[in-house]
Amino acid sequence: MEVVLRKYGNSTVAVLPPPVLKDLGLSVGQSMTLNTTEDGKIVLARKRKYILADLLAQCDPKASPPADMGLWETAKPAGQEVW
Repeated sequence: MEVVLRKYGNSTVAVLPPPVLKDLGLSVGQSMTLNTTEDGKIVLARKRKYILADLLAQCDPKASPPADMGLWETAKPAGQEVW
């Protein structure tokens, strides 16, 4: 499928035909992420919505804290922080 780039104000847009939107489960106004690969391909994906419970489920509660956390805990205020 060929897509033609068009000028829209100061931006350039690519118009996605309705069948493509339907296949991808996309709709107008939906947030997307756009990346490029080293070989010049464009990767367009639905923006992920994160749920705190899902993120916490990936964590190991018994894991050791990062090595630099000790520096954070003992750091002195550098500005107008109130401790």
